[in-house]
Amino acid sequence: MPPRSTRPVDKLDDDDYPAYTMGRAAEMLGTTPAFLRALDDHQLITPLRSEGGHRRYTRHQLRIAARARQLVDAGTHIEAACRIINLENQLEQAQRINEQLHTHNTTT
Repeated sequence: MPPRSTRPVDKLDDDDYPAYTMGRAAEMLGTTPAFLRALDDHQLITPLRSEGGHRRYTRHQLRIAARARQLVDAGTHIEAACRIINLENQLEQAQRINEQLHTHNTTT
């Protein structure tokens, strides 16, 4: 028998657990299900599907959708908002890699 964990894993604490239905996600973001479908169509977020085929969103995806809504509310077209967010993510990743390389080079 495997050892028991001292703290049970709580799926609701997991940013990548698909806990939110489309309706609940739209309500939390103050938007419409159509907006969330558009983000999926533009491949910004790809929600997981329940056994019945319903979209299920993670907290991480909701943060991305909230950023998209912020840009759209400021007058950015949804396609451009999705591209901006993708570029922001790429920049963040490049900065992390750069910092790791910098740290590695200064310690050797």
